[in-house]
Amino acid sequence: MKLTRRDFIRDGVAAFTVGFAAPAFLTDLARAQGSRGRNLVVLYLSGGNDALSTLISYTDPFYYSRRPTIAVPAATVLQIGTDSSGLPLGLHPQLTGLKTIWDEGRLALVQRAGYQNSSRSHFLGTDIWSTANPNSSQGPGWLGRYLDALPDPVDPLIAWNTLREVPRSLLSRTVSIAAIPNVAGYTFASPNTGAEAGSERTAALRIASHVPVDRPHLAFVNDSALSAMATLDRVAAVGTYQPTVTYPTDGFGQALRAIAGAMAKQIGTQIYWVQTGGYDTHAQQNPVAANGAYTNLMRTLNNGVSAFYRDLTNLGLLNDTLIVQFSEFGRRIGENGSTGTDHGAAGLMMLIGGMVRGGLYGTAASLQPDPQNPTLENNGNDVRHETDFRSVYAQVIDNWLGADSGSLLGGNFRRPDLQLM
Repeated sequence: MKLTRRDFIRDGVAAFTVGFAAPAFLTDLARAQGSRGRNLVVLYLSGGNDALSTLISYTDPFYYSRRPTIAVPAATVLQIGTDSSGLPLGLHPQLTGLKTIWDEGRLALVQRAGYQNSSRSHFLGTDIWSTANPNSSQGPGWLGRYLDALPDPVDPLIAWNTLREVPRSLLSRTVSIAAIPNVAGYTFASPNTGAEAGSERTAALRIASHVPVDRPHLAFVNDSALSAMATLDRVAAVGTYQPTVTYPTDGFGQALRAIAGAMAKQIGTQIYWVQTGGYDTHAQQNPVAANGAYTNLMRTLNNGVSAFYRDLTNLGLLNDTLIVQFSEFGRRIGENGSTGTDHGAAGLMMLIGGMVRGGLYGTAASLQPDPQNPTLENNGNDVRHETDFRSVYAQVIDNWLGADSGSLLGGNFRRPDLQLM
């Protein structure tokens, strides 16, 4: 089986930590790349978010007739105005913090984002959004291709993944991705303590520093170990971060807290991936009940993002940060027999940040169940996409990361009329 540096760092980094100085060239690299720059935080809602319960067409009578049990009552919707088609829209009642961000002009909502002939499959849908290629979802991810295009040397902490497994979007051919679901757990595993453990760490560092040119496989392993070791002291520094706000204690909130700490400590990371699940709401979705499945999802999303936004604002980092949120697909318009919703097509993308041009982008679908309804597909059961998700990626790549979206996405998906930042 072929071993990549990414596999080594993902699976082997828990076996190392270095309390001593990293090799000089890695320390210099970390210092040089640790200067303040732009941060991209990708927020993935795993499972297929029901966009119609996040951004609600509360004056469309078909929203209520097609969702007799799970529709969000119009009186509870957080009204945000009308889109370009003149349709009034509002946020889920749990999204009070996002409503405040909206009022500050720093939340962009891209309606009906997706691609032609939605797969409606978790696996293929995730691969398509990850590779940005609906026709052939093979090879590295769209962010992985960006990382591959960076000039050498690339900081071992250029990207921070808060999952144990590296997401497809970040998979690259040449760049290692650190998997750090827990800062405290990113440690050198030793059965000993004190001086003995310190001696073991010193020995491990010396062994890894030897790169025999005549033994390429061993050189690869040792070089990968050096890259892993060079990240660990900086990650440990994140554990000392004291936020300016109180974060939720759930996994999502704590992941965002760690990301804020990494930004505040200027450890050299540019791209962060954070993921929260539970959005495959086939049954008992109930977006209204206080402890309904979708209510809890929106509460978790709102509380985590709101705390993160306020923390970055207090730190003066909001203008340096862009949050991009998406899911692998939207959900069906009509509720099913289990008071849930099944896999659909187009969904909702969000962008949040100090440089974001807040507002409603695109138009909401008319939910009239007519097979000839041009805003719907699948015989009027699903929302048809209006904005190609790659158009949003193109803006992130061109206007935020400073790279060429045409080469990274394999085509020109730029839309001059879609100015999100």
